[in-house]
Amino acid sequence: MNKIAIYGFGRIGRQLLRIALDKGLFTPEAVADVKDLKTLAALFSVDTNYGRWPGSVDTSTSGFVLNGNEIAYVDSSKGIPDWGKMGVDLVVDCSGRATKREGAQAHIDQGASYVLVSAPSKSLNDCDAVLLKGINLEQFDASSHHIISMGSCTTNALAVPIKVIREEFGIEYGLFSTVHSYTNSQSLTDQPMGDIRDSWAAAENIIPSSSGAAKALQFIWSDLKVTGKAYRVPTRTGSIAELNLITTKPCTVEEVNNAFRKAASDSALAGVIDVLEDQWTSARIVADPHSSIIDLNLTAKQGDLLSIATWYDNEWGFSNRLAEVAQYIASRI
Repeated sequence: MNKIAIYGFGRIGRQLLRIALDKGLFTPEAVADVKDLKTLAALFSVDTNYGRWPGSVDTSTSGFVLNGNEIAYVDSSKGIPDWGKMGVDLVVDCSGRATKREGAQAHIDQGASYVLVSAPSKSLNDCDAVLLKGINLEQFDASSHHIISMGSCTTNALAVPIKVIREEFGIEYGLFSTVHSYTNSQSLTDQPMGDIRDSWAAAENIIPSSSGAAKALQFIWSDLKVTGKAYRVPTRTGSIAELNLITTKPCTVEEVNNAFRKAASDSALAGVIDVLEDQWTSARIVADPHSSIIDLNLTAKQGDLLSIATWYDNEWGFSNRLAEVAQYIASRI
């Protein structure tokens, strides 16, 4: 398989590496970040949300030593590494700074052939394709798709029920709200931030926020009339999105839930969708690898309005898809 590098070793980059190694998907040629190697190794070894990594973690003069195997570390504080010199074909950018084309293009300018962005691109002009596993990943074209966006965790969570409902009943229009765990874009204590609502303590407030998922979903389905917003809440990980839709065809709660049950047993969405038959809270889905976990007990109908709720671990579920899509692309270029 072609060589992969991870650029940015924060929340998503570290979970991406855990999953890639644990599942045997790939071993990266290198990890690049602006922070010091010892601290990054410690954060990889013990994670507040997901516990201790079961393997051995050490460092050498050149990088990480994980289960006795070396992975090169590159200090990227002075710029993008020379990927061409390292023989890297695909860079998975987890820095959050490649949402515009120039940010992703910088990796290609340094010798990489492909960039997988772990965030929603600002516009369709800022990437060559938005590709999600179980949704449209088979559309990957190595000759024309060099900058690929994976959207966000919420994009992946909502794309699944949207795909199922579109195919079974059609969608006229809709709204979503996601109740999302706090993230590093917020502040631990009250202090001025770029987004004024983020200026209040993340662990003490319910904070309304924007969501890039609506735009990213329209990059996949240009005719989709669905928009929405987010509320950041004081949980460390684990989120739920409510999707309210007007369908083209009439449907019942049972018909909708049966469509989700069928999709969960369909190989095309294997590992991407799951359903919950019993009643749970967010603790149930922490470290769940699925992108979208439909809570069947919360499906409801009022007149023509259909309401669906889907859980997702906003870090772990997304990182699983990111690792799988990276492996898929690297094996086809």
